[in-house]
Amino acid sequence: MVKEMVLEDKERSIQAFNPVTNETLKQKFPVSSRTQLDETIFKADQAFQLYSKIPYASRADFLTQIGIEINNLGDELIKTCMNETGLPEARIIGERGRTVAQLNLFADLLRDGSWLNAKIDTSDPDRVPIPKPDIRQTQIPLGPVGVFEASNFPLAFSAAGGDTASALAAGCTVVAKSHSGHPGTSSLIAKAISKAIKVTEMPEGTFSLVHGPGIEVGMDMVNHPLIKAIGFTGSYSGGKTLFDAAADRPDPIPVFAEMGSVNPVFVLPEATKLGEEIAAKLVDSIVLGTGQFCTNPGMIIVQDSVDAVVFKNELRKRVGGVKESTMLSQRIKNSFEEGVARCSNAPGTKELGRGKGDGKNCQAVPVIFETSFKSFLENKELSEEVFGPSSLVVSTKEKREMIELAKELSGHLTVTVFGTKKDLSENADLLSILEKKTGRLILNGVPTGVEVCHAMVHGGPFPATTDARTSSVGTTAIYRFTRPICFQNFPNEILPEELKNENPLGIMRLLNGELTVNKWYE
Repeated sequence: MVKEMVLEDKERSIQAFNPVTNETLKQKFPVSSRTQLDETIFKADQAFQLYSKIPYASRADFLTQIGIEINNLGDELIKTCMNETGLPEARIIGERGRTVAQLNLFADLLRDGSWLNAKIDTSDPDRVPIPKPDIRQTQIPLGPVGVFEASNFPLAFSAAGGDTASALAAGCTVVAKSHSGHPGTSSLIAKAISKAIKVTEMPEGTFSLVHGPGIEVGMDMVNHPLIKAIGFTGSYSGGKTLFDAAADRPDPIPVFAEMGSVNPVFVLPEATKLGEEIAAKLVDSIVLGTGQFCTNPGMIIVQDSVDAVVFKNELRKRVGGVKESTMLSQRIKNSFEEGVARCSNAPGTKELGRGKGDGKNCQAVPVIFETSFKSFLENKELSEEVFGPSSLVVSTKEKREMIELAKELSGHLTVTVFGTKKDLSENADLLSILEKKTGRLILNGVPTGVEVCHAMVHGGPFPATTDARTSSVGTTAIYRFTRPICFQNFPNEILPEELKNENPLGIMRLLNGELTVNKWYE
């Protein structure tokens, strides 16, 4: 069963807030005590000893069952999530579908077996001058994983989101900390996972949910000696704090933190002739979900020209027709306003266009700023993310400035390029720079919309994430929570299934340097 923490001190609790009605919701969720957190992690470690040895097919059935139980929650989940986040019904229904699809994708991966990267180098006792040993490699899970839920995706990056799905697929147990913005939604998802644990007869403690203030419970979790990895999606300050704490442990552990991104967009000279079309796409992307996506296009780089003037005028026109919309919380709204003020007060920066509304309570009015290349370089605060419906147009005079700006970029989740065939041919050097700055390089499209598939990389160089070698979306995510191990000179009967001579799983393996599903060489 899922253990949901209950605190002895009933006065300490958290309550969700409805950003549409501007009201605190009645239901209270007890904050987890340090003692209870310790007990829960201990149970997760005990469960790990059993869960990590469960056959991959059974583990896959468990993930599939979680998806079934999430769908079985029906309207209760949708309505609860709407009340806690202010997100529209269609968005939440779509996100529920994505969440279930993620679970099913990892279930298919487990059944496929390719993720194990099974490698076998057979022995050669007659090799001279030294006999060659039998060496076989596979992947094994790290241990109990601490997962921090994200505010902007209350289902897809929450209790049963990508971090939990990939960790459970890897064979790790999970202790998830609910986000204070949607504790009721998290509790319902935990209920669904609990049901799936019962149906598929997984060990008690395979998944647990805790409630509490982020920094307090979070630091206790990251410093606990039985926690072996952390999955986090949120702010730079939060992710970096966890990362530093994990590195300072007597036994440092990995923290896979996604910490935000400006997601620069480069509009190349020939492409600006399609300025009206590109502007429409970008404004739609900027205001989508009130700009509360980690892939929101927060910077647009364009080279001065007559076509560029038309493009910027179209941006102004388009954003001017957009009405204000609701942000997830007052805290996020306040942060957005601080970011807007930062841009407004930066020397050499002006407002290009603004949407409709007065921005009261949790309502955010979309805004686009404009600055020059020189001002951008002189004001480092302009390169910081403004989480919300906002973007900054940086005008460059020539290709050289565009190249220099690209070199100044830090790491980002996405970088987008709008360009014609001629643009791409004439800017190969720019593309070469940009591929070093991002985890996903996009051509003639918008960055919002992260496809859940095998090839997706939702990550990027620091500070977008703490480890650019991984992804928090797609099947590559499983490798955050596994490590390679090799067995040397082990008898066949006690090897893991994927490494046995007869290949009982029927999976693709690298056998003496050759990819094959053959059982063995004759």
